[in-house]
Amino acid sequence: MLIQIFVVILPSINEENMFLEVCCGNRQSAINAAEAGAKRIELCHDLHLGGLTPSYDDILYCHEHLSLQTFVLIRPRGGDFCYTNEEFQTILSDIAFCREYGIPGVVIGFLKSDLSIDVEKCHAARQAAGAMQVTFHRAFDRCKDWQVALEQIIDCGFHRILTSGQQPTAPQGADTIAEIVKQAHQRITILAGSGIASDNVEELVRRSHVDEVHASCKLNGDVSQVGEIKLIISKLAN
Repeated sequence: MLIQIFVVILPSINEENMFLEVCCGNRQSAINAAEAGAKRIELCHDLHLGGLTPSYDDILYCHEHLSLQTFVLIRPRGGDFCYTNEEFQTILSDIAFCREYGIPGVVIGFLKSDLSIDVEKCHAARQAAGAMQVTFHRAFDRCKDWQVALEQIIDCGFHRILTSGQQPTAPQGADTIAEIVKQAHQRITILAGSGIASDNVEELVRRSHVDEVHASCKLNGDVSQVGEIKLIISKLAN
C-alpha cells in the first residue's frame, strides 16, 4: 500500500526578508530610527493630518546624514487624494527634487472622486520618479474596489502598496491584507501599516503574510522611540 505524506509549510515571521519601515513625522524620529538600527523610514510632517510632504531641509538631512534609506511622502495637503492640476504640479516638483538629490523612494497616491485609482496621474508621477522606488500610500484603503485598484497600481509600475486592509488599523484588516498579498502574488510588495506595535506585530505578520511592516513606533508624544523600534525589529528577526 502506497502512503503519501504531505508537508505543509506555513508562512513564518522568521524569514530573513522581514522588514520594518519607520514612519517618521519629524527629524528627531528619523534620528532615533537610525540609532535603533532601522533600515528605512518614510519621512513626512504633520502626522495629525495623515502626513504631509516634509521640508526639503529635513529630506536632505536624513538622506545625507543618516545610515538608512529615506522614502519621502509627497502629499501637499490633508483631506482627500483628488488633486487639482495646480496641486499635481506641486507634487511633480517635489518628486523632481527627490529625484535630483538621489532620494531612494517616494510615497504617493491618487484617486478620482468616485474612489477609483486616478491612473493618468499615477502614470505621470511614476514616470517622473524615474529609478526611485515608488509606494502607493493608504489612499489605497479608500478605494471602492481594492481588487481592481491593486491591478491598476501594479500596471502603473509601483513597487509597493501601504495598506491597513481597508480598516482603521492593520491588525483589524489583517485578513483582508492576506487576500491582497495572495492576489498580488509577489508582483508588488504589500506593506502593512497603521496601529502596528511591538505587542501585535508577530500576530499581524502571522495572519497577513506580509514581508514588510510600517509603524510610527511612538509610545507617547510625537517622536518615534528607540526602544520600541528595536523591539519590533527583534520580533521580526527572531
